Order: sequence, then structure tokens, then C-alpha cells
Amino acid sequence: MRRLLACLVLCLSGSLAAAERVVSLAPSLSEIMLELGAGDRLVGVLDGAARPPQLAGLPSVGRYGQLEVETLLGLKPDLILLAPGSVPPAQQEQLRRLGFNVQAVVPRDLAQLADSFVQIGELVGRPQQGQQLAADFRQGLATLRQRYRRATPLPVFYQVWHKPLYTVGGGQVISDALEVCGARNVFADLRQPAPQVSIEAVLARDPQVILGGTRAELDIWQAWPQLAAVRRGQIWAVPDKGLERPSYQMLGALEQLCAVLAKAQR
Repeated sequence: MRRLLACLVLCLSGSLAAAERVVSLAPSLSEIMLELGAGDRLVGVLDGAARPPQLAGLPSVGRYGQLEVETLLGLKPDLILLAPGSVPPAQQEQLRRLGFNVQAVVPRDLAQLADSFVQIGELVGRPQQGQQLAADFRQGLATLRQRYRRATPLPVFYQVWHKPLYTVGGGQVISDALEVCGARNVFADLRQPAPQVSIEAVLARDPQVILGGTRAELDIWQAWPQLAAVRRGQIWAVPDKGLERPSYQMLGALEQLCAVLAKAQR
């Protein structure tokens, strides 16, 4: 019934009213709401990372992958923003069956991330802010591409976790971020967002740089001196984990990444 009413409003007025009660089901989407100046419209968030101070007092609707539907129902949102994997598919479908306006934000590269600022801005009554964020983000990307481009991209292995070994696939924002910095994800041919790979597969692709979390997570590679990255001492912790939260702040994290990769020698 709620969907039918929404369609009638759209047909009669040409646009839907801006959402006033928004629940964010991903930390990155909560950040985008703040970046749009729409934090006052958030009534609940899904926890999965440290919260920005502005959201400290908001109700929680669960943790990443574990949505508390009853709590969400009590908040009476008129818009739910979700990202891939933030809640199980069965719960996503349940929310839609309950009549909620559920909008999935699925940026697979940096261009689509810029588009998502516009998409969310229009949904929450901040269209101009969304357009401006997108324009500034695209300009920042263009500047970084120009500054750090290489004639031959630098082969990089991006380690998400070490036990077991996970990386990022080609259809993922981080893989696109490496390209902005003049690098190439050595597992870009894998289409899964976070594929599990073997030590042997990394050895076969012989990256010249290895990026990952803490030094403890990266120390495993010292057992493989045949790797170019090990021989040249080009194993570095990711300078800013904001790379793993696709929002406008990612531009600053990307600039730090590019500066680190600029030190690498072929």
C-alpha cells in the first residue's frame, strides 16, 4: 500500500517529498548524510565502525550483518539506506515487504560513488549539496590522476585480511582507487568484492607493492623473499582506512594512498 501511495504522489507531483526520517544501514552512508549536511534527518544507524561524534546519541538498529527489525520499526523511517552486505538479503526483502522505501547504494567505482552523492542528496532534500559534493569529488579525482599517473601501472596486492588471505576484486571501489594512483590491482580480474586467494596465487602474480593493515598482518610476507615487494621493502600499511568507507572523505584517504605509492620504485 505504501508503494502504491508513493507512485501516486510521484505521478501527480512529478517528484517525491524529501525523506525526513532516515535510517542508515552502513557507516559510509551515515558519513555521506553528514557530508550532505543532512545528519539531522538520521533517526537510526547500523553500527559497524566507530561513530562520528555527531551521531553518538542516535539509536542503534543492530550491528553490521545483524539488523534488529523491531527496533527499526519503532523508529518509523520514511527512507532506509543500505549498502551491499550491510544486512542479509532475506532481511532486505523483509523490509521491502513491510512497505519501507529501501534504497540500495552500490558504487562499484569512484565515478559511481560521485553519482551516489547526487542520488542521496535528492532523496533527503539536499540536491544542491549532492551536486556540489559530486563535482568537488570528480575534480579531486582528476587532479590525483594527473599528478600520479604512470606510463606503466604499478602492480599492487591489496591485503584485506591475512588469516585467511583476502583481497579486493576488480569490481570494487578500492581497485579503482589504485588506478587513480597509477597502480594496478593484481587481482582485478576477479569479480568478487573480497575474494579469498592463496599465497601461491600472490607469488604467481608477483606484486611490486603489498598494502595491508597492521605490520603484524603484513609480516607473513617476509617468508617469501622471492616476491619483488619483499626484496625491495615495499610492504606498507594502508595510510588511512577511510579507503574502505566509500564516502566523500575517501578523497583525502586516496590522496594519502597516492603519496605512499609514489615512493615505490619499479
